Amino acid sequence: MIGWLGDSYLWVKTAHVAFVFFWIAGLFALPRYLIYMHSTQPGSKEEAQWTERCNRLRYIILTPALIASWVFGLSLAFNIGFEGNYWLHAKLLIVVLLTAYHLWMVSLGKKMSLGKRPVAEKTLRIANEAPAIATILVVIFVIVRPF
Repeated sequence: MIGWLGDSYLWVKTAHVAFVFFWIAGLFALPRYLIYMHSTQPGSKEEAQWTERCNRLRYIILTPALIASWVFGLSLAFNIGFEGNYWLHAKLLIVVLLTAYHLWMVSLGKKMSLGKRPVAEKTLRIANEAPAIATILVVIFVIVRPF
């Protein structure tokens, strides 16, 4: 295999895809947890349980998967190079936006665990669709490479 990864290229690609699966799965779950937390009484035992679930999801799945996805993904990107790979630029833009979404959801979770409800439940329900749309776009850019 060409590039600085050499024969490890396929292993790095495999790790990248696996951790992206974990990250996206977590991004599907976190907004759903926040939707459930939204209807709880601030300060209640039920809110505390949803806070704990959100924290575990963040610490065990979301944050490690985010970091691993970026590390393996950037390794692959530098291996193939950025010049002329406009599909890669588009993919990276979507991944940056997805990372911002991740950080926004985490921020909302922290605020909600303090009893605040900074957004409407409907906003959370709509935002819950973002990972699906981002995943579809990334798959198109990687597989079809439209440009």
